[in-house]
Amino acid sequence: MSTSSTNQTVAINYRDALTNFVPKNLIVVVLCISINYINVALMQTFSKNRIFYMNPRYILFFHLVLNDMIQVTLSTMMFVSSYIFFQINVSVCCVLTLFALLVTENTPLNLACMAVECYIAICIPLRHVQICTVKRTLMLIGLIWMTSMLSVLPDLFITLAIEPLDFFHSRVFCLRETVFRNPHIIKKRDITYIVYLVIVWFIIFFTYFKILFTAKTASQDATKARNTIILHGFQVLLCMSLYAEPLLKQALLQWFPQYYSNSLFACYIIFQILPRAISPIVYGVRDKTYRKYLKKYLLCKMSS
Repeated sequence: MSTSSTNQTVAINYRDALTNFVPKNLIVVVLCISINYINVALMQTFSKNRIFYMNPRYILFFHLVLNDMIQVTLSTMMFVSSYIFFQINVSVCCVLTLFALLVTENTPLNLACMAVECYIAICIPLRHVQICTVKRTLMLIGLIWMTSMLSVLPDLFITLAIEPLDFFHSRVFCLRETVFRNPHIIKKRDITYIVYLVIVWFIIFFTYFKILFTAKTASQDATKARNTIILHGFQVLLCMSLYAEPLLKQALLQWFPQYYSNSLFACYIIFQILPRAISPIVYGVRDKTYRKYLKKYLLCKMSS
């Protein structure tokens, strides 16, 4: 009865008016298709030119774009399905939520690694080729996935050990809080997010100020790298703001109970979709090398 009551409360809080059904879903789907279309063009440009997949910086960028594509697609599927089916099987929700959490937590770690690569390229350029090799970059990507798995998979193991078997055959409104609802999981999540915030922001600030001091006495490349770090910092800020989502949801429910659904939709666009639209701007538009090959690829595709 407690579980049924909780699900009913969640359903009431998230239920949206029929007049908002089509516009919200249309906005989300259009944004998803637009972002993924651009990202596919970036990934194809990467795969068509050897200059990119032999460069650690662009390998990390490719991983970021691929990660963003998976995240946007999964979050859009979960968003649309919440309107169509409203409640889905717990087992299906667990799988979707786990993958969404994995790729979501990968993003700030990937951005931190890209910031470190910028720092090495500008501040210790003579050792850049030795430190930043393709093999080490691939190992670093593997380490990113392992770190995210160590953060996310315990949620599943604790749930499997504690929850009754009937729970996995029931239907719920698909949220992390409804499938991984044990208090120990919530405490672990809060601690993990605090550690993520401290480590990632320390890396961002450290690399930014190091490059800032170098930019005052060095070349234009250092200034460009500093600006890239700023964009990474803004992107990380949006991504890490998602870690404060549980507290934000509680605050929105207390402050704007009558507009709760609209507030959640705005948060979804700002924290889930917008950070994934920044990556193409950072490298697809600002990076001269990538922009040149991207234009060439798109022009060749149009002519053919």
